Amino acid sequence: MIKNILVPLDGSDHSKAALEYGLWMAEKFSGTLFGQHVIDTVSIEGTFFHDISGSLGFEPYLDFSTKMREVLEERGKAILEEFSQRCRQKGIRHETFLDMGIIPNEICERSKVADLVTLGHRGINEEFSSGLLGGTAESVTRKCPRPVFVSTKRFKTIERPLLAYDGSQRASSAMESAAEFCTQLSLPLTVLYVPKEEKVGEKVLQEAKSYLGSYGIETRYELARGYPEQKIVDYLVNFNYDLLFIGAYGHRRIIEMVLGSTTEYVLRKSPCPVFLNR
Repeated sequence: MIKNILVPLDGSDHSKAALEYGLWMAEKFSGTLFGQHVIDTVSIEGTFFHDISGSLGFEPYLDFSTKMREVLEERGKAILEEFSQRCRQKGIRHETFLDMGIIPNEICERSKVADLVTLGHRGINEEFSSGLLGGTAESVTRKCPRPVFVSTKRFKTIERPLLAYDGSQRASSAMESAAEFCTQLSLPLTVLYVPKEEKVGEKVLQEAKSYLGSYGIETRYELARGYPEQKIVDYLVNFNYDLLFIGAYGHRRIIEMVLGSTTEYVLRKSPCPVFLNR
């Protein structure tokens, strides 16, 4: 059950949309929101100074000028105060954290107090980034020990979730999250499987039917042919699904480095938020 939601905040439009999703879920689940802002030591001091200070045994932030640190702290406090105001307006329990360090590492560390991390697809420096997925989001989705909800740039109420299921352990975790989510919000759920062999596909979908049957939610099951990553995105686009549940990074890391992964492709191409489970 989702009760504690961590929302990393950097003041960007993507971050503000992630907060809207966080507020919406906290309201629906009667949960608590944790707002986090991380003062990024690497981007301020530069990777060179970070590497040198690390090799000498010094923490990077020790090289900050007093004035620079004050400016960054004030900006962080302003972002967190805006977060607190939004929570107070909606009557949602909340807490704030102003952390300092390497952003993805700090998010993953702080996630230990949460059931779910909700963050934007891109960050404050999106115009300077290459590719379609922000570096922080990609790093967090790979390393975070908790489920991660990667939001789109604009908030939209969730009404039509899709579960990408392949029978793997991580897909089973995603199915559990999808079942609880849809049960709590009285939403229908579509389960999609893109198998290599049709006979195997029927067996895997039967497993999903057996599991989801006890939840009493409205379900439908789809068996599609083709490349899984492309079919998943096609379904999201063509049938107007507004949330995808999927297991995170199913291959071994070396395979992902060479070939990429279904998860990474879907994250980059998805027109809607993605809920990732390990």
